[in-house]
Amino acid sequence: MFYSKERKFFRWFVTLSSIIIIGLFLWNVSIFFDKIKEEERNKMEILGSAYSEISKSNNDDNINDIIVEILSTNSTTPMIVFGVNDESYSSRNIADEEINSPEKKLELIENFKEQYQPIEVYDGDTLVSIVYYGYSDLLIRLKYFPIIIILIILLFLGIIYYFFSTSKSHEQSQLWAGMAKETAHQIGTPLSSLVGWTEILRSENVNPSYLVEIEKDVSRLQTITERFSKIGSLPRLQPTNIIEATQDSYDYLKARTSKLIHFEIKLPQKEIMVDLNEELYSWTIENLVKNAIDALKGKGDIKIEINEETKWVQILISDNGKGIPKSQFKKIFTPGVTSKKRGWGLGLSLAKRIIEIYHEGKIKVLKSELNQGTTFEIKLLKKIETS
Repeated sequence: MFYSKERKFFRWFVTLSSIIIIGLFLWNVSIFFDKIKEEERNKMEILGSAYSEISKSNNDDNINDIIVEILSTNSTTPMIVFGVNDESYSSRNIADEEINSPEKKLELIENFKEQYQPIEVYDGDTLVSIVYYGYSDLLIRLKYFPIIIILIILLFLGIIYYFFSTSKSHEQSQLWAGMAKETAHQIGTPLSSLVGWTEILRSENVNPSYLVEIEKDVSRLQTITERFSKIGSLPRLQPTNIIEATQDSYDYLKARTSKLIHFEIKLPQKEIMVDLNEELYSWTIENLVKNAIDALKGKGDIKIEINEETKWVQILISDNGKGIPKSQFKKIFTPGVTSKKRGWGLGLSLAKRIIEIYHEGKIKVLKSELNQGTTFEIKLLKKIETS
């Protein structure tokens, strides 16, 4: 409980700290932006004064070298000077393609008006020209700089979250694997004892039918123990006929299921070899079929079908039960997610681990409709035959 509180406090601390840091950063950028904008405004007012001095000069007068130098200093701010008397335009620091038509000039002027108040140049009391100007490249970059920084920060936080969630998932996986191995170890001791007691009962001339049933249960426990012992370690895969392995799992499940459940199987009449751990594969089929039985609530149809593709073998397990909402298609494979009141939510997560990690295959909900049924799809790579 204390660990959970500490982790919750740490998450809130990181979140609030990130918000404060981003806020301070944006505030400083805003001040910096306004300051540069004001400096550009002052610079343009000086340029406006220079234009005003030029307008006062006669054509025969020599223009003051200082005024010329002032005008030439503007190498960054885009500007359009509109002559009121002759309705002429002159521009500076603007690409020709941006003002090569009257419509483009007017559009650019309207854009400049939104950025800065135009500077009016007078000769005495007479309005001579109007200087329209806008943000320089530096200001434009600075304007979008906070957005870029925020995106970088969000990307950074996303990467941190990804690694955190991956690490957490790995820890959970290790925990489940450890629990599975420990369970197998704990079952192993009484199981060995049961095998010994079976031999003693056989020597005591106990009814053979009793011994057969006991041996079935012992064999079943041995299978379960072997399954759990393989979780968390890399199982051994062997070339196996997937048709025969599926038929064996089908026969086992059908014999131990209520007669109210109607089973159907459709298999190709040929061998299809895959690299398989048969025990883990049968466990996967068993989990999917048990889920289907739960969805049927004791009565309905279950169908197992195998189709051969070019590179893959497709195994379909279908039922006509209550169905799964589309929003849950991926979530149901997450450990701990279950619709059962007493379920642990491990069956489908183990099936996914067995198929995708151990067998490098694929497993998913192929289709499902509420109150119509569900179809799970497993895909395994076919064994490449070498001569």
